[in-house]
Amino acid sequence: MASKRQSVDILSLVGITLSLLAVVGGNLLEGGHTDSLIQLTAFIIVFGGTLGATMVQTPLKIFLHALTRFRWVFLPPATERPESLKKIVEWSRIVRKEGLLGLQNVAEQEKDKFIKKGLMLLVDGAEPEDIRKILEVEIDSYAANEMHSAKVYEAMGGYSPTIGIIGAVMGLIHVMNNLADPSALGPGIAVAFVATIYGVGLANFLFLPMSNKLKTLVSDLTHYREMLVDGLVAIAEGENPRSLESKLEGYLT
Repeated sequence: MASKRQSVDILSLVGITLSLLAVVGGNLLEGGHTDSLIQLTAFIIVFGGTLGATMVQTPLKIFLHALTRFRWVFLPPATERPESLKKIVEWSRIVRKEGLLGLQNVAEQEKDKFIKKGLMLLVDGAEPEDIRKILEVEIDSYAANEMHSAKVYEAMGGYSPTIGIIGAVMGLIHVMNNLADPSALGPGIAVAFVATIYGVGLANFLFLPMSNKLKTLVSDLTHYREMLVDGLVAIAEGENPRSLESKLEGYLT
């Protein structure tokens, strides 16, 4: 029952843009040039090294899943809780009129696998506590899987500053090897310092904020599923629709 009508997270776009403008603008105010911050070699060292280090520590399945979650930062999955609450109350009314088997058609038409499983448990006459235990296992598994994705970006945020230092050292080594050639000193020093900026910048402007955003989204989605579980269990217990609605309204705050 997560909404498929996703909307762009404007705050994420504004945040990244503001971060970049702050760095570039500050550089210009200090009399620097934008070209001095653009170093392909430094970017390759930092980004490639960070990606490689993260691949070493992450199983393939989790890594690929994390890549698919990149879009969540800008297109977060939406949940329409008020609409979902109305549907749960409607299910409760159907059960009071037609019995649990009245949800058979509703379950067959439901596209969300989590909700469909819960409805089928109701139709099959499972005990309320059994429904809760089964669905809570689903929630725990889902949350753990999505948290692994967040930790992938958290790992990138941990590695990139260190890789940036490696890039800086490599640039200085290049400088030392070309002391006799003054024309080679400038590019080498630029790579050294820009690599450090890339490493720290990617960590603090992108990877770590992305990780925290994903953790927040997973927490919200988990809370949403807990609302569904409480609703389905209450229906199994034969709770009055009005009482059920009042109970679940707390999830809307």
